[in-house]
Amino acid sequence: MSEGPHEGTERVGIDELLERVRSGYERLGPDEAKAAAADGALLVDIRYAELRHRDGLIPGALVVERNELEWRLDPQGSHRAAQAVSHDLRVVVICNEGYASSLAVESLRRLGLHRATDLAGGFQAWRTAGLPVDV
Repeated sequence: MSEGPHEGTERVGIDELLERVRSGYERLGPDEAKAAAADGALLVDIRYAELRHRDGLIPGALVVERNELEWRLDPQGSHRAAQAVSHDLRVVVICNEGYASSLAVESLRRLGLHRATDLAGGFQAWRTAGLPVDV
C-alpha cells in the first residue's frame, strides 16, 4: 500500500487550531487596540468590501483584503504597503468577529512580524464598545 498525500499529517478541527494559534500571543480588546493605535500600532482591516460598506470603517485603519495581507505587510516584499517598514511593526489585524484575524496573525508571525496580534471580537466588538466608526 502506498501512502496518500496527507499520510502522517495531524488533523485538527478549526476550534482546536484557533486555540493553538491564539495561545502563542496576546489578543487585544477594543480599548487596548485603540490605545495601541494611538501608540503607533497599525490597525489592519481585512474584512471584505461588503462588510466594510455595510458597517463602516475604523478611522485610520489600513484596509487590506485578506488574500493580499502577507504581500502587503511583508517588509521585504515587492508589493508591500508604505506602512510595512519593519518586522518590529506592531500590527493589529481586524476581521468581522475575530476568527479569520487569528489565522492571519499566525501567517504574519511566520513572516517575522513578531508583534502582530488581533482584535478579539473583531470589528463588531470595536463598534459595540462605542469606538469611532466612519460610515
